[in-house]
Amino acid sequence: MKKVLIIGSGPSGISAALYLKRSGKIDVTVISNGSSALSKAEKIENYYGVEPVSGAELEKRGIENAKKLGVNFITGQVVSLSFDENMKPVVITSTENYNADAVILATGASRKTPNIKGLAELEGKGISYCAVCDAFFYRNKDVCVIGSGEYAVHEAQTLKPIAKSVTILTNGIAPTVEIPDGIAVNTAKIASVNGTDFVTSVTFEDGTELPVSGVFIAIGVAGSTDLARKIGIELDGNKIKVNEDKMTNIPGIYAAGDCTGGLLQISKAVYDGATAALSIIRNS
Repeated sequence: MKKVLIIGSGPSGISAALYLKRSGKIDVTVISNGSSALSKAEKIENYYGVEPVSGAELEKRGIENAKKLGVNFITGQVVSLSFDENMKPVVITSTENYNADAVILATGASRKTPNIKGLAELEGKGISYCAVCDAFFYRNKDVCVIGSGEYAVHEAQTLKPIAKSVTILTNGIAPTVEIPDGIAVNTAKIASVNGTDFVTSVTFEDGTELPVSGVFIAIGVAGSTDLARKIGIELDGNKIKVNEDKMTNIPGIYAAGDCTGGLLQISKAVYDGATAALSIIRNS
Protein backbone atom coordinates (compact mmCIF):
# COMPACT_ATOMS: atom_id res chain seq x y z
CA MET A 1 0.00 0.00 0.00
CA LYS A 2 1.33 3.42 -0.95
CA LYS A 3 2.47 5.59 2.00
CA VAL A 4 1.79 9.32 2.07
CA LEU A 5 3.08 11.66 4.76
CA ILE A 6 1.37 15.00 5.29
CA ILE A 7 3.29 17.70 7.13
CA GLY A 8 0.78 19.96 8.86
CA SER A 9 -2.62 19.44 10.47
CA GLY A 10 -4.39 22.56 9.25
CA PRO A 11 -7.29 22.62 6.76
CA SER A 12 -5.19 21.71 3.72
CA GLY A 13 -3.42 18.83 5.44
CA ILE A 14 -6.57 17.35 6.94
CA SER A 15 -8.51 17.78 3.68
CA ALA A 16 -5.78 15.83 1.87
CA ALA A 17 -5.78 13.15 4.57
CA LEU A 18 -9.54 12.63 4.28
CA TYR A 19 -9.48 12.17 0.51
CA LEU A 20 -6.43 9.89 0.60
CA LYS A 21 -7.79 7.66 3.36
CA ARG A 22 -11.21 7.34 1.77
CA SER A 23 -9.59 6.04 -1.43
CA GLY A 24 -8.95 2.78 0.39
CA LYS A 25 -5.48 2.31 -1.09
CA ILE A 26 -3.30 4.83 0.73
CA ASP A 27 -1.65 4.58 4.15
CA VAL A 28 -1.90 8.16 5.49
CA THR A 29 0.09 9.77 8.29
CA VAL A 30 -0.09 13.40 9.41
CA ILE A 31 2.94 14.86 11.20
CA SER A 32 2.27 18.02 13.16
CA ASN A 33 4.05 20.05 15.78
CA GLY A 34 0.89 21.40 17.40
CA SER A 35 -2.05 23.48 16.27
CA SER A 36 -2.25 25.40 13.00
CA ALA A 37 -2.91 29.09 12.41
CA LEU A 38 -6.61 28.21 12.21
CA SER A 39 -6.70 27.55 15.96
CA LYS A 40 -5.85 31.20 16.62
CA ALA A 41 -8.88 32.53 14.76
CA GLU A 42 -11.42 34.03 17.14
CA LYS A 43 -14.44 33.23 14.99
CA ILE A 44 -15.15 31.66 11.60
CA GLU A 45 -18.43 32.69 9.99
CA ASN A 46 -17.64 32.79 6.28
CA TYR A 47 -17.23 29.05 5.68
CA TYR A 48 -19.95 27.19 3.80
CA GLY A 49 -22.44 25.27 5.94
CA VAL A 50 -20.85 26.15 9.28
CA GLU A 51 -22.46 28.26 11.97
CA PRO A 52 -20.10 30.79 13.61
CA VAL A 53 -17.41 28.73 15.33
CA SER A 54 -13.99 29.35 16.79
CA GLY A 55 -11.00 28.38 14.72
CA ALA A 56 -9.85 26.00 17.44
CA GLU A 57 -13.17 24.15 17.42
CA LEU A 58 -13.24 23.86 13.63
CA GLU A 59 -9.70 22.53 13.63
CA LYS A 60 -10.61 20.00 16.33
CA ARG A 61 -13.59 18.74 14.33
CA GLY A 62 -11.46 18.19 11.23
CA ILE A 63 -8.78 16.26 13.09
CA GLU A 64 -11.33 14.12 14.94
CA ASN A 65 -13.00 13.24 11.65
CA ALA A 66 -9.68 12.17 10.14
CA LYS A 67 -8.85 10.02 13.16
CA LYS A 68 -12.23 8.27 12.94
CA LEU A 69 -11.41 7.29 9.36
CA GLY A 70 -8.11 5.79 10.51
CA VAL A 71 -5.61 8.50 9.59
CA ASN A 72 -2.41 8.18 11.64
CA PHE A 73 -1.17 11.21 13.57
CA ILE A 74 2.36 11.83 14.82
CA THR A 75 3.34 14.75 17.01
CA GLY A 76 6.80 15.92 16.08
CA GLN A 77 8.92 18.70 14.67
CA VAL A 78 9.95 18.18 11.07
CA VAL A 79 13.46 19.51 10.58
CA SER A 80 14.33 18.36 7.08
CA LEU A 81 13.40 16.40 3.97
CA SER A 82 15.63 13.95 2.15
CA PHE A 83 15.50 10.95 -0.19
CA ASP A 84 16.41 7.28 0.18
CA GLU A 85 18.48 5.21 -2.24
CA ASN A 86 15.41 4.73 -4.45
CA MET A 87 14.78 8.49 -4.53
CA LYS A 88 11.68 8.13 -2.38
CA PRO A 89 11.10 11.00 0.08
CA VAL A 90 12.14 10.78 3.71
CA VAL A 91 10.69 13.11 6.36
CA ILE A 92 13.19 13.81 9.11
CA THR A 93 11.90 14.88 12.51
CA SER A 94 13.91 15.80 15.59
CA THR A 95 13.58 12.23 16.86
CA GLU A 96 12.95 9.88 13.92
CA ASN A 97 12.93 9.46 10.14
CA TYR A 98 9.84 8.45 8.15
CA ASN A 99 9.89 6.97 4.64
CA ALA A 100 7.07 7.60 2.19
CA ASP A 101 6.07 7.32 -1.44
CA ALA A 102 4.82 10.91 -1.47
CA VAL A 103 4.82 13.93 0.85
CA ILE A 104 2.39 16.82 1.03
CA LEU A 105 3.75 20.04 2.51
CA ALA A 106 0.79 21.65 4.27
CA THR A 107 2.67 23.70 6.80
CA GLY A 108 0.83 26.95 6.21
CA ALA A 109 2.41 30.37 5.94
CA SER A 110 4.75 31.03 8.81
CA ARG A 111 3.54 33.97 10.88
CA LYS A 112 6.21 35.67 12.94
CA THR A 113 5.01 36.84 16.33
CA PRO A 114 7.10 39.50 18.10
CA ASN A 115 7.98 39.03 21.73
CA ILE A 116 5.60 41.65 23.12
CA LYS A 117 3.90 41.43 26.49
CA GLY A 118 0.21 40.62 26.16
CA LEU A 119 0.21 39.21 22.63
CA ALA A 120 0.05 35.56 23.58
CA GLU A 121 -2.49 36.16 26.33
CA LEU A 122 -4.86 38.05 24.01
CA GLU A 123 -4.75 35.75 20.99
CA GLY A 124 -8.33 35.22 19.88
CA LYS A 125 -9.39 38.31 21.84
CA GLY A 126 -8.39 41.02 19.40
CA ILE A 127 -5.08 39.67 18.09
CA SER A 128 -5.30 38.60 14.45
CA TYR A 129 -2.95 37.22 11.81
CA CYS A 130 -5.17 37.79 8.78
CA ALA A 131 -6.82 41.09 7.81
CA VAL A 132 -8.95 39.67 5.00
CA CYS A 133 -10.25 37.05 7.46
CA ASP A 134 -11.05 39.32 10.40
CA ALA A 135 -11.45 42.89 9.15
CA PHE A 136 -15.25 42.45 9.22
CA PHE A 137 -15.16 42.17 13.03
CA TYR A 138 -13.52 45.61 13.37
CA ARG A 139 -15.98 47.76 11.44
CA ASN A 140 -15.67 51.41 12.53
CA LYS A 141 -13.10 50.52 15.18
CA ASP A 142 -9.53 51.68 15.71
CA VAL A 143 -6.96 49.02 14.81
CA CYS A 144 -3.23 48.72 14.32
CA VAL A 145 -0.89 46.54 12.30
CA ILE A 146 2.47 45.47 13.72
CA GLY A 147 5.05 45.33 10.95
CA SER A 148 7.26 47.52 8.79
CA GLY A 149 7.21 46.11 5.27
CA GLU A 150 4.99 45.29 2.32
CA TYR A 151 3.03 42.67 4.23
CA ALA A 152 2.10 45.20 6.90
CA VAL A 153 1.04 47.76 4.29
CA HIS A 154 -1.07 45.15 2.51
CA GLU A 155 -2.88 44.27 5.74
CA ALA A 156 -3.36 47.96 6.58
CA GLN A 157 -4.84 48.66 3.14
CA THR A 158 -7.23 45.74 3.58
CA LEU A 159 -8.38 47.17 6.92
CA LYS A 160 -8.56 50.81 5.84
CA PRO A 161 -11.99 50.78 4.09
CA ILE A 162 -13.57 48.96 7.03
CA ALA A 163 -11.94 50.18 10.22
CA LYS A 164 -12.34 53.65 11.74
CA SER A 165 -8.58 54.15 11.73
CA VAL A 166 -5.49 52.09 10.94
CA THR A 167 -2.02 52.66 12.39
CA ILE A 168 1.09 50.75 11.40
CA LEU A 169 3.35 50.10 14.40
CA THR A 170 6.91 49.36 13.30
CA ASN A 171 8.09 48.49 16.83
CA GLY A 172 11.25 50.56 16.61
CA ILE A 173 12.09 49.60 13.03
CA ALA A 174 12.18 52.14 10.21
CA PRO A 175 9.52 51.42 7.57
CA THR A 176 11.00 49.59 4.60
CA VAL A 177 8.27 50.72 2.18
CA GLU A 178 6.29 53.87 1.51
CA ILE A 179 3.20 54.14 3.68
CA PRO A 180 0.07 55.14 1.71
CA ASP A 181 -1.98 58.20 2.61
CA GLY A 182 -4.65 57.63 5.22
CA ILE A 183 -2.60 55.14 7.22
CA ALA A 184 -0.83 56.45 10.29
CA VAL A 185 2.62 55.24 11.37
CA ASN A 186 4.15 55.00 14.84
CA THR A 187 7.79 53.90 14.97
CA ALA A 188 8.09 53.74 18.76
CA LYS A 189 9.14 50.52 20.48
CA ILE A 190 6.13 48.61 21.82
CA ALA A 191 6.06 47.75 25.51
CA SER A 192 2.78 45.84 25.74
CA VAL A 193 -0.61 45.07 24.28
CA ASN A 194 -3.27 45.63 26.91
CA GLY A 195 -6.65 44.20 27.76
CA THR A 196 -8.39 41.53 29.79
CA ASP A 197 -11.27 40.00 27.88
CA PHE A 198 -10.28 41.79 24.67
CA VAL A 199 -7.64 44.21 23.35
CA THR A 200 -8.05 47.80 24.54
CA SER A 201 -4.74 49.53 23.78
CA VAL A 202 -1.05 49.38 22.99
CA THR A 203 1.52 50.95 25.30
CA PHE A 204 4.91 52.13 24.00
CA GLU A 205 8.21 52.21 25.84
CA ASP A 206 8.11 56.02 25.94
CA GLY A 207 4.94 55.78 28.07
CA THR A 208 2.44 56.84 25.42
CA GLU A 209 -0.62 54.74 24.70
CA LEU A 210 -2.70 54.05 21.59
CA PRO A 211 -6.32 52.93 22.15
CA VAL A 212 -7.21 50.12 19.71
CA SER A 213 -9.70 47.28 19.50
CA GLY A 214 -7.64 45.06 17.24
CA VAL A 215 -3.97 44.26 16.67
CA PHE A 216 -2.95 42.59 13.40
CA ILE A 217 0.42 40.86 13.17
CA ALA A 218 2.17 41.30 9.81
CA ILE A 219 5.85 40.76 10.44
CA GLY A 220 6.24 38.94 7.16
CA VAL A 221 5.81 35.46 5.73
CA ALA A 222 8.93 33.43 6.38
CA GLY A 223 9.83 29.94 7.50
CA SER A 224 7.17 27.99 5.59
CA THR A 225 9.60 27.51 2.70
CA ASP A 226 12.52 26.22 4.77
CA LEU A 227 11.79 22.56 4.05
CA ALA A 228 11.31 23.30 0.37
CA ARG A 229 14.64 25.07 0.10
CA LYS A 230 16.46 22.10 1.63
CA ILE A 231 15.65 19.84 -1.32
CA GLY A 232 15.60 22.34 -4.15
CA ILE A 233 11.88 22.93 -4.55
CA GLU A 234 11.22 25.95 -6.74
CA LEU A 235 9.96 29.01 -4.91
CA ASP A 236 8.27 32.23 -5.87
CA GLY A 237 9.45 34.56 -3.13
CA ASN A 238 8.16 32.96 0.06
CA LYS A 239 5.66 30.77 -1.77
CA ILE A 240 6.15 27.19 -2.89
CA LYS A 241 5.56 26.86 -6.64
CA VAL A 242 3.12 24.12 -7.65
CA ASN A 243 1.26 23.11 -10.80
CA GLU A 244 -2.51 22.65 -11.14
CA ASP A 245 -2.24 19.28 -9.34
CA LYS A 246 -0.32 20.88 -6.44
CA MET A 247 2.86 19.07 -7.49
CA THR A 248 6.21 20.77 -6.95
CA ASN A 249 9.13 20.42 -9.33
CA ILE A 250 10.45 17.55 -7.18
CA PRO A 251 8.80 14.17 -7.93
CA GLY A 252 6.77 12.87 -5.00
CA ILE A 253 6.56 16.24 -3.22
CA TYR A 254 3.31 18.20 -3.21
CA ALA A 255 2.33 21.43 -1.45
CA ALA A 256 -1.08 22.75 -0.45
CA GLY A 257 -2.66 25.64 1.42
CA ASP A 258 -1.16 28.89 2.63
CA CYS A 259 2.44 27.87 1.88
CA THR A 260 1.60 28.08 -1.84
CA GLY A 261 0.31 31.65 -1.57
CA GLY A 262 -2.90 33.02 -3.02
CA LEU A 263 -6.04 33.47 -0.97
CA LEU A 264 -5.18 32.67 2.65
CA GLN A 265 -8.60 31.26 3.44
CA ILE A 266 -9.93 27.92 4.71
CA SER A 267 -11.90 27.32 1.52
CA LYS A 268 -8.78 27.61 -0.63
CA ALA A 269 -6.72 25.43 1.73
CA VAL A 270 -9.35 22.67 1.71
CA TYR A 271 -9.46 22.77 -2.10
CA ASP A 272 -5.68 22.57 -2.34
CA GLY A 273 -5.53 19.58 -0.02
CA ALA A 274 -8.21 17.74 -1.96
CA THR A 275 -6.49 18.50 -5.27
CA ALA A 276 -3.13 17.19 -4.06
CA ALA A 277 -4.75 14.04 -2.67
CA LEU A 278 -6.69 13.27 -5.84
CA SER A 279 -3.53 13.74 -7.90
CA ILE A 280 -1.71 11.19 -5.73
CA ILE A 281 -4.63 8.76 -5.94
CA ARG A 282 -4.72 8.99 -9.74
CA ASN A 283 -1.01 8.20 -9.89
CA SER A 284 -1.21 5.27 -7.46
